[in-house]
Amino acid sequence: MTRLFEPAAYGPQGACFWADTVTPENWPTLDTDTNCDVAVIGGGFTGLNAALRLAQEGVSVAVLEAEHPGWGASGRNGGFCCLGGAKAPDALLRRQFGPDAPRRWAETEISAVAHVTALIDRHGWDVDRHSHGETLLAHKPRAFDALKAGAEETAAAYGVAPTLHSAQDLHDTGMGGPWHGGMTLPIGFALNPRKYHAGLAIAAQDAGARLYAHSPVTHLQRSGARWHLETPQGRVTADSVILATNGYSHENLPPWLNARTLPVQSSVIVTRPLTEDERQAAGWWSAQMAYDTRFLLHYFRLLPDGRFLFGMRGGLRATPAAQARLSRRIRRDLARMFPAWAHVGITHEWSGLVCLMRTLVPFIGTVPGQTGLFAAMGYHGNGVAMGSYAGRLVADKLLGQPVQAPDWLGSAPPRFPLGRYRRLLLAPAYLGAEALDL
Repeated sequence: MTRLFEPAAYGPQGACFWADTVTPENWPTLDTDTNCDVAVIGGGFTGLNAALRLAQEGVSVAVLEAEHPGWGASGRNGGFCCLGGAKAPDALLRRQFGPDAPRRWAETEISAVAHVTALIDRHGWDVDRHSHGETLLAHKPRAFDALKAGAEETAAAYGVAPTLHSAQDLHDTGMGGPWHGGMTLPIGFALNPRKYHAGLAIAAQDAGARLYAHSPVTHLQRSGARWHLETPQGRVTADSVILATNGYSHENLPPWLNARTLPVQSSVIVTRPLTEDERQAAGWWSAQMAYDTRFLLHYFRLLPDGRFLFGMRGGLRATPAAQARLSRRIRRDLARMFPAWAHVGITHEWSGLVCLMRTLVPFIGTVPGQTGLFAAMGYHGNGVAMGSYAGRLVADKLLGQPVQAPDWLGSAPPRFPLGRYRRLLLAPAYLGAEALDL
């Protein structure tokens, strides 16, 4: 099996704050041969949502997680349950999928957030939920001009009126910083992703799903009418398979996946708890989750215990030298945006992989030419809501039930050029983004 990045990108989470907030989930390792109706490869938000939906419908499900529960992107993200999941602008959506595509995509984004909201409310999970929607902060004057110019279109797309903020408004409401204004859209919220993941796992198990950890699928093959999945200590035979591995996918499991995803790095740091005086000094005491208007965006929020979470995109390699450069850069960016915290201690730091598709929209559907093989992946850095909803949608598709999403999400994504060298595509893209962000 092969993966695109260096092994360190797929290694242990390191100093991930979320891991300190939960009791480790105890899933057994598959150590025997077993049968089921559906095998799910990947035990993150997508895999668990699919397993929960299927098990509730009486389907026999086995989830195979290669590492410990919450190991991949579902345990490493910033905890933003918000709109997103695609990077395609409206013009590209129309060109690729027709004139109605932007409206259909906006409906899907809203449905994704509502799906997670309903799960949390129905099960009563304590996931440290806070923030009323998300705030987009303009890092330069013309970015704020664009937010103001697009406010009516945003309201029409999402059915709610965004609130525009002047720089003074932001300062007065505890979102001070080097911003030229901002816009809040009241859809979405922040959460602790590991607590959400733990709730999903318990619900799926209670519904009858079998969850296995430290059980990587090393071989996948269809023989006769069924699929056969090999792990180091056991084998699963299933009628159908769902691939839910996102940016942590192997290139040849199955071979169809080769070059169809482009994983990119995202890094996060978390400070020690900030005092009230320190928050006032920086001008940031709001519980609102926020991100800036840069192409290589920063995303950040104050956590319930007073720590500040700060994340950024970027990074082409996972070598020790490259990781050290990223570590210096994220600290430098935090200090530049919040000078009062330049010397505040960082207690946690980690990185993970988000997944891009060439169409810049997720893929949720059947794998062409492979009977009984389904996949859901490609959330472009916004997988808490969309990855969860994609699990529900792919399960509905497998069940033959109506799918409440655009059918073009099931269009097979084309391969990226350059094959195993396709990370080279990111270098000019990052340079261009940095130039535009100035």
